[in-house]
Amino acid sequence: MIKMKVWKDPLLLLTGIGISNFGAWVYLIALNLIVLEMTHSPFAVAGLYIIKPVAALLTNGWAGSVVDRTDKRTLMVILDVLRAALLLILPFSSTLWGIYLLVLAINMAGAMFEPASMAYIAKLIPREGRQQFNAFRSLIDSGAFLIGPAIAGILFMVGTPVAAIYINAIALFLSGLVKMGLPQLEESELAGKSGLPMSRAMIKKDWNEVMTFSRISPGIMIIFFLFSCFMVMATAIDSQEASFAKAVLLLADSEYGFLVSIAGAGIIAGAGVNAAFAKSLPPSFLIGGGAFFVSAGYLFYAFSSTFTAAAIGFFMLAFALAFANTGFQTFSQNNIPVEMMGRIVSLYSLLEAGLIIIAAITIGAAAHMISIRFSVIAATSVMLFLSILLWIASMAYKQNEETFCGQIERGS
Repeated sequence: MIKMKVWKDPLLLLTGIGISNFGAWVYLIALNLIVLEMTHSPFAVAGLYIIKPVAALLTNGWAGSVVDRTDKRTLMVILDVLRAALLLILPFSSTLWGIYLLVLAINMAGAMFEPASMAYIAKLIPREGRQQFNAFRSLIDSGAFLIGPAIAGILFMVGTPVAAIYINAIALFLSGLVKMGLPQLEESELAGKSGLPMSRAMIKKDWNEVMTFSRISPGIMIIFFLFSCFMVMATAIDSQEASFAKAVLLLADSEYGFLVSIAGAGIIAGAGVNAAFAKSLPPSFLIGGGAFFVSAGYLFYAFSSTFTAAAIGFFMLAFALAFANTGFQTFSQNNIPVEMMGRIVSLYSLLEAGLIIIAAITIGAAAHMISIRFSVIAATSVMLFLSILLWIASMAYKQNEETFCGQIERGS
């Protein structure tokens, strides 16, 4: 009974996250179909994927200042309800640019939600329970990746993409309602802060504080930055995934669909194993080892010439991804001060968004001017190098931390 009481709030938070994640996959697929039907242009659909990093560039420079001065639970509820309201408006837009602007606003709200949720988790979950919580969150995210598109397919059979958009709006409203049941953890801490007006001087001061923390805690921020670069390369490589499968491996649409299903199975399997062994694997191993095997899977895929080889690479990278994400989330929550987490995560996410745009353009240009296989092999090689550096850095940080703790124990 006591254990269940301890896990009541974390389970409530996981429920809210799960509901919104399932809805997000339905929304993504429905939005692609709506834009394609409106314009009959694959280029217009591709524009939807540029909006997310653009939203991060427009938001993350100042979002952290808001997150760190606002009650995180209240902010998460407001952002859920705001996104739901914008989704309800979206089907009434009759122009492509109107849809783009609404999607931009939805993604800007999403860019604020991520640091707010990470900081709230760090305050809600005790240090010893964070890794297990993050492992269960990865499992829920994986389930959303598989079940969300399936739900979308059923909705399209019995209704329209617009109906699927409304379903996601309802999911976000429900997610906000669920989060209202969570405790407010910062009322006394934020007294005198939340009323401060947003100004350029305050944002500049916050940026300086993030830079100061980065200088005095290089071990933490090197790992954070390397993982961000690792995810930049993964996102850029993913932008060439369909082209590689169709033009290099010469897969039929059905074979490519099956390949994606294999990746989904890998994600579920990896998240399940990760959740089962969450307490016994240190975050440093999860970050470094997970990133390395994700990169190895991508490289295996890049050199593949048959469906079977590509499937092995896809399963490997998908299986390892849950470990890497759980390790990174736990490491960040354990080592970044929670009172600065919004600003640090937002500012580094701003940098990550800029790098994603540069990397995607570079890989796309290389694929166009040289070859798709060359661009994917080059990108995965860079990714593997980054993952090795990340593994070395995370293990070195763990060793230094253990040495420091040992010296304190001997001194006492």
